[in-house]
Amino acid sequence: MLPLSPSLLPSLAAACLYAAATFYQGSCLRQGAKANKRLLVTLGILAVLAHAASLFTHLMTPAGLELDFFSAASLIAVAVITVTLAACARIPVENLLLLLYPLGMLTVLLSEFAPPGTVQVINEEPGILAHILLSILAYGMFTIAVFQALLLSLQNYQLKHKHPKGLIKNFPPLQTMESLLFGFLWAGWSLLSLSLVSGWLFLGNLFAQHLVHKTLLACLAWIVFSVLLWGRHHLGWRGHKAIRWTFAGFCLLMLAYFGSKLVREYILHI
Repeated sequence: MLPLSPSLLPSLAAACLYAAATFYQGSCLRQGAKANKRLLVTLGILAVLAHAASLFTHLMTPAGLELDFFSAASLIAVAVITVTLAACARIPVENLLLLLYPLGMLTVLLSEFAPPGTVQVINEEPGILAHILLSILAYGMFTIAVFQALLLSLQNYQLKHKHPKGLIKNFPPLQTMESLLFGFLWAGWSLLSLSLVSGWLFLGNLFAQHLVHKTLLACLAWIVFSVLLWGRHHLGWRGHKAIRWTFAGFCLLMLAYFGSKLVREYILHI
């Protein structure tokens, strides 16, 4: 009998906790009731701890840091959920957990059971590791922003058609939802700016053959988010325009990282 992977049990525990929290929150919303915030956050914290334990065994090897496609997605999901859980203590963002917990469940299972691609071991100097960390945090913050934009889009639609129901009844006011969206966007833009600067300082040549597509797409995403934030500040952009620009920047950013990583690890095998 083959020995069990040390990450198997924490992966399954995390998936079950994410599923339980999603089922509980979804059941409450279907009944028109508000989920118990303390219980929801407690389940999330337990799930994140199990998820992190699983992820640690995947990432940390004697040779260095193994950050393959699915482990990277799992790491970003942990960062996103952790930030959101921390934010729940001060701002009303618990509705985001209904989207984020399934994301956590999916990524922890894929990280455990999906076939590995061509894995690159990262054993670099602190400056490059800082660049990687800033990039992951930026992707995570923009992931929260795009989920917030999805909820805002749904809220806009139901309010426009004058039939708010279910999940929407438990949303904060529209103005608060928009303020939260732009708060996440500002945080993500700041982290992305630091990521690009650290890459320029520590990677040597950002436009090397294996980095050029990632760099160009990340810079385009930075420009899109910069225009959006400028438009918000100077022109009062909001509603559907803000949501569309958020989706556009997020798609560019995901192509920059996950698109190039998917092609390199599973198609080109480099």
